[in-house]
Amino acid sequence: MSREDAVGRGVWAVVLAGGAARRFGARPKQFETVGGVRMVDRTVAAARRTCDAVVLVLPPGRAWDGEPVDAVAEGGDHQSESLRAGLALVPDAAGIVVVCDPAHPLAADALFTAVVDAVRDGADGAVPVLAIPEVVQRVEDGRVTATVPKDDLVLTQSPQAFRAGVLRAAHADLPRPVENSSLLVARGHRVVAVPGDPVNLHVTTPAELRLMDRLATEGQPV
Repeated sequence: MSREDAVGRGVWAVVLAGGAARRFGARPKQFETVGGVRMVDRTVAAARRTCDAVVLVLPPGRAWDGEPVDAVAEGGDHQSESLRAGLALVPDAAGIVVVCDPAHPLAADALFTAVVDAVRDGADGAVPVLAIPEVVQRVEDGRVTATVPKDDLVLTQSPQAFRAGVLRAAHADLPRPVENSSLLVARGHRVVAVPGDPVNLHVTTPAELRLMDRLATEGQPV
């Protein structure tokens, strides 16, 4: 059996755009623009270019007015619920699920391809990572209390890819994980790292949105 046969032939993306983005402010950040294009549109476009099909998860009551997708799901009050709503629309025959989000609007096609290829090569999951360039310290009540060794620490990005069956099984008992790859690792699955991209920043605040807009406007790869 080939590696492709072992994981199935269909690669489905689940674009998690169903959150309220409470840390960002009064409006959902996924509909803000970066370089004149909504962040959600950027993520959907990248998923369409690199995956066989796309499920888009939107906030309750929100209609989709962007590029065509294969299915639209309604998000829940936690990202895990939104992911499960998206997974419910992914066919059982799908082999790989790519989980991505508009909060990383400049995720390059190469990152999507890299995590998918890693799963095709035998991993249960794959995540893009970056080394931490700065000193990491613990601060309590405004005081530095410890310096944390960072030799084996990384920053993990999106998109991430998983064997579809493994991801479904991990969510069967309705967990609320902080991050899906750690959920798989806790269940004994092998998740590998691929090189991340320094431009693939995570937008959580209006200041970060302005930075990403400048990166996109000045012609950085998207």
